[in-house]
Amino acid sequence: MKYELNFWVLGGDLRQAHLARLLAEDGHRVHTFALDPSVVPGAQLSPEAVLDGLSQADAAVLPLPAAGAGGLLNAPLFAGEVPMTAVLDCLSPGQLVFGGRVDPVTDALARERGVVIQDYFAREELAIANSVPTAEGCIQLAMEQLPITIQDARVLIIGYGRVGRAAAQRFGALGARVTVAARRYEQLAWARASGFGTEHTGQLAGWLCGYDLVVNTVPAQMLGEAELADLHPDCLVIDLASKPGGVDFQAAKRLGRSVIWALSLPGKAAPVTAGVAVKLTIYHMLHEQGL
Repeated sequence: MKYELNFWVLGGDLRQAHLARLLAEDGHRVHTFALDPSVVPGAQLSPEAVLDGLSQADAAVLPLPAAGAGGLLNAPLFAGEVPMTAVLDCLSPGQLVFGGRVDPVTDALARERGVVIQDYFAREELAIANSVPTAEGCIQLAMEQLPITIQDARVLIIGYGRVGRAAAQRFGALGARVTVAARRYEQLAWARASGFGTEHTGQLAGWLCGYDLVVNTVPAQMLGEAELADLHPDCLVIDLASKPGGVDFQAAKRLGRSVIWALSLPGKAAPVTAGVAVKLTIYHMLHEQGL
C-alpha cells in the first residue's frame, strides 16, 4: 500500500482476527468490531463497541461468509448478535466495502443503501491460496480419524479443481494411492498425467467399495444413497464442498457412514495463512482502484 488507510474489520473467525492484526502491522489504522480482542490482541488495534465511526473508514472488511444465520453479521468470536442491517445502515453510499461469499439478500440490502460489497472470495488468487490450507486441513482430519496411515491408503478425490488438485498432490506425496474422479475429460487427462488413477463422476456407483477415504470437493450431490451404500463400512468421507455440500447426509446417517463436513477449513487449520491471503487479496483490489 502507498499510504496509511483507516480500516474497519468487522466480525468473522480467526482469519478476520489475524487479518486485523496484519493490517495494523503494515501501519494502517485498524478498528475492530464484533471481534473479541483477547483472541488476537494487538497494541495497534482499536476495538470498538459501537459503529459510530464506520462511515469514516477508507475500507470496511466484512467476514467470510459476510452474513450468518438469520440475517446477522457472521461473528462467531463475539458474544452478542449484530443484525447485518445495523452494519449496512452505518456505511456511507459509495464507501469501499469488502466481504466474502456475499449472499444475494445481503447484497440487495447493501445496494438499497447505495453500498456495493466487493466480494474478495470471488477472486481467483484467494481461491488458489485457500486451496492449500484446505488440503492440509483435510489431511489433518484424515490422520486424526483413520486407523491407518496415509501411506498406502486408497484415497478417492472427487473433483479436480483448485482444492481437488491440491489435495491429490499432497495425499500422493504422502504415499497414498490416489484416484481422481472428475466430470470433464480434460481434468481426467491432467490427473492421469500427474500419475493418479481416474474415474468419471457419473460412473461412481458400484466402484467405491475399495476406498479407505473419499474426499469430495464438488458443491453438488456426488454421494447419494447408492454411492454411500457401496462404500466399505470403515471408509471415511470428508466433504470439503461449500453449501449445500456433496453428500446426502441423511442417507449417510441411515447407512451408518462416517462423514465429516469440513467447512471453512482455512480459518480452522491455518488462520494466520488464511488471514494473509485475505489481506493480499484486498490489497490487490485496492491497487486496482488506484489506492
